[in-house]
Amino acid sequence: MAQLVVLGAGESGIGTAVLGLKKGFEVFVSDNGSIQEKYKNVLKNLEVEWEEEGHSQDRILKADLVMKSPGIPDKAPLVEILLQKGIPVISEIEFAAAYTDATIIGITGSNGKTTTTMLTHHILSEGGLNVGMAGNIGDSFARMVAEKNHDYYVLEISSFQLDGIRDFKPHIAVLTNISPDHLDRYDYSFEKYVASKFRITENQVESDYFIYDADDTAIQKRLAANPIEARLLPFALNGVLAQGAYIEKNNIIIKSKNKTVQMNKQNIALEGKHNLKNTMAASMVANLVGIRKESIRNSIQNFHGAPHRLEKVLKIHHVQYINDSKATNVNATFFALDSMSTPVVWIVGGVDKGNDYRELMPLVREKVKAIICLGMDNTRIKESFGNVVDLMVETFAMSEAVKVAYKIAERGDSVLLSPACASFDLFDNYEDRGDQFKEAIKNL
Repeated sequence: MAQLVVLGAGESGIGTAVLGLKKGFEVFVSDNGSIQEKYKNVLKNLEVEWEEEGHSQDRILKADLVMKSPGIPDKAPLVEILLQKGIPVISEIEFAAAYTDATIIGITGSNGKTTTTMLTHHILSEGGLNVGMAGNIGDSFARMVAEKNHDYYVLEISSFQLDGIRDFKPHIAVLTNISPDHLDRYDYSFEKYVASKFRITENQVESDYFIYDADDTAIQKRLAANPIEARLLPFALNGVLAQGAYIEKNNIIIKSKNKTVQMNKQNIALEGKHNLKNTMAASMVANLVGIRKESIRNSIQNFHGAPHRLEKVLKIHHVQYINDSKATNVNATFFALDSMSTPVVWIVGGVDKGNDYRELMPLVREKVKAIICLGMDNTRIKESFGNVVDLMVETFAMSEAVKVAYKIAERGDSVLLSPACASFDLFDNYEDRGDQFKEAIKNL
């Protein structure tokens, strides 16, 4: 019996254990930290062997195959030893894809991938397809393959997940954009990060499709230097395209597979230029898989966006509170500020991933009236914006930040939580940060 070792007992690890057991592997799960109780219960019910708070190296080195959770870097000593011994180390999406004949739609990008994934799933589901949504969002892909029988999967895929693929090939790949993020995992090399994102298309063939942002210079540069086999379907806010999606007058035009869909851009439920692009990408996918034009139009009008992504929470005394906690990098915050049409009280800060705030400067000068720093170390933010806004306040708890924002904001303003940073200094994750923001607003 083949030995499958699962490193990391989070969502992807547990899903892999479930699927591995079903496919006849002898499964061993090992986590260097503690395992959540809900996942321990699954492992106990499966009667799978597991360990926490450390790895039994001798046992792990007997594996025929290792699935590494995306949070574990390739340079972790145990991973390097496994690779030196020639033991394959793959990601969960690579493992799961081998056990399904479903059509796979893979979506990656520095920003917008969650919204694009949710919107694509919404349009396909509303259009009557038997479709699952997994990957970096919701249930793991492996668990879904083990327990469901979908005809289509829409997968949100991170660069860390793509780093662990060998044969994985989506029929339709979407690359929303590329901006510097997670560079600490890529030797602080933007080129290595770009190459990682492009792994989504490396196994595609001529009958597959690659949907991408033609306005993105990093994507254009990579495509020019490294042509790919899949059929190209760009989307852009400027210019007319022979194939792909573009804006003409007040309409979104989608041209793919000799079919054209036209939609009034005013009818999109989501706000902001970035969401115009997310809508273009999702609509192109829908067009490719045969969803009717009218169904696509209806779906984009009734879609409610992803939680923690420009989520309108409450309006108090004519001040709109907006939760954009998922903005964990500068580019995501750029989109958020760019979509604001009112004066902004901006809550920003957290774990700085080597951010370059210069691209935000014109938007901050134009739209931000006050900055509330929320993080253990706000030095970079203070240095960047201290001379740009009239008012800057340091806070170290969400309740404090929201109370300060409430005092500062005036009728017609917006209070925007868009941190541009990771959340791990004060919060469990970006969801916890966003949930605490919403709770603090309700307690005002």
